Amino acid sequence: MSPSPGLTSTSTALVVGVGAAAGIGAAVARRFSREGLTTFVMGRTRDRLDLVVAQITGEGGLAHAIVGDATSAYDMAQAFGACRAAGPIAAAIFNAGGNRPRALIDSDPDFFEEMWRVGCFAGHLFALESSKAMIPHGAGTVIFTGASASLRGKAGFEAFASAKAGLRAVAQSMARELSPGGIHVAHVVIDGGVDGERVNTRFPDAKALRPPDGLLSLDAVTETYWQLHVQHRSAWTHELDLRPYCEPF
Repeated sequence: MSPSPGLTSTSTALVVGVGAAAGIGAAVARRFSREGLTTFVMGRTRDRLDLVVAQITGEGGLAHAIVGDATSAYDMAQAFGACRAAGPIAAAIFNAGGNRPRALIDSDPDFFEEMWRVGCFAGHLFALESSKAMIPHGAGTVIFTGASASLRGKAGFEAFASAKAGLRAVAQSMARELSPGGIHVAHVVIDGGVDGERVNTRFPDAKALRPPDGLLSLDAVTETYWQLHVQHRSAWTHELDLRPYCEPF
């Protein structure tokens, strides 16, 4: 497997927030590994990470699992350190954070803080370590996975929306600070249900109730992430939104 143009045989990619094999984080890791990048996947569950690593190595790629908590400064630094030890980090993708609705009247302080720590604070730790890894090389791609809630709040999603809006601000600030130094920072708004494990498990009828291609295809989403990585720097995208053709704006 040969690296894509502009990459070396020792370039690495780190994906933070990898859970189900049929999820965005795992799919992104598989896509980037196919281009010759040694891929590190970070998440909280060893069995799930090992499955993703096995899928990548089964396709002839190189991958390593890192069990860690994205809200821990120590764990995040350790993950980036392991990745940097294997080679320069060409791409870092932040995919942590789960959508858990809760009525405002039931949203106690602990719940709100937990959502913020995973969805926003962890993004700050990720941005910090990405900066340390990429600034010395003057190159690299950083991608944050956003959501509809990044742009607007709605009933029952106060905690999630505030965390995602905060993550968007982290990405914007990082882009304005690091882009002149050659580092591409992008924020991808996932505006719709994803045809992965989470939706198909929690809402088993979701696909049947929609027209064909009514859910976001994992392959289509991850191809967009890869294309962001290989964009020419004269026309970098900072933010884009992805939604199925039938999804209301």
